[in-house]
Amino acid sequence: MQGKHVVITGATDGIGKVTARQLLSRGADLTIISRNPEKLKKVAEELALATQKPAPRTFVADLSLPSEIRRVAGEVMQALPHIHVLINNAGAYFAEREVNAAGLEMTFGLNHVNYFLLTHHLLPHLKKAAGARIVSVSSDAHYGCELDLDDLQGEKSFKGWRAYQRSKLCNILFTRELSERLKGSGVSANCLHPGFVASKFGHNNKGWLNPLIKVGQTIFAISPEKGAETSVYLATAPEVAKVTGRYFSNCREKEVSRQAQDSQVQKRLWLETEKLLAAYL
Repeated sequence: MQGKHVVITGATDGIGKVTARQLLSRGADLTIISRNPEKLKKVAEELALATQKPAPRTFVADLSLPSEIRRVAGEVMQALPHIHVLINNAGAYFAEREVNAAGLEMTFGLNHVNYFLLTHHLLPHLKKAAGARIVSVSSDAHYGCELDLDDLQGEKSFKGWRAYQRSKLCNILFTRELSERLKGSGVSANCLHPGFVASKFGHNNKGWLNPLIKVGQTIFAISPEKGAETSVYLATAPEVAKVTGRYFSNCREKEVSRQAQDSQVQKRLWLETEKLLAAYL
């Protein structure tokens, strides 16, 4: 990875931070995007100290807001000549329905719209790099759910876990459609399940759910180092350089759910997302 330009979101905690550290230690020219400037600065310094490598570039943006995504993508492209790897890692679980300043339901906005729009705006720079890779963190949580394409933001009916499941299904459908649209470009797109990781995931929720998540992570979760393995593998491994449109777990391909394989659903989701984001594309 020596000298390769890598952009990663959500790298201030958990598997994102471990992924960033491992890629930096391998010589990657690293750029990280997060919404908290103080935390971003601190993590960049920690990563440089831990790896004895130059500190990563940092960009501040709230990746749940389309205007912020478009702005930060422009800033990143001004700073970099091209991008070899984009890792869409930022995401969260919201137990209650929350709507942000752009009118987006937070689970849908951060976990799906973020991936879709940031990738869209960075694609010109990805296409400039030979064999560029797009890696998106999804989850096995997508099994057992189906999208309601007429209620993507839970306006008619909302349950926190179902919304999270659907957002992770969106990640897979997005990846599969993206890989179709990128045929012949030399850019690959894959997604992955990191595992149930001991991290700060879900700690943004209040009430009884927060301590329950923490207890579950203490008892059942794998380490962030283990959780980051598949992200690092998809970003670096020579054997997957030409693999695209696939879903991985434990560094191996894994079959996705029935609806995640539905080409009509993936195309409809893409079109519905484009319509929603028309002002920001």
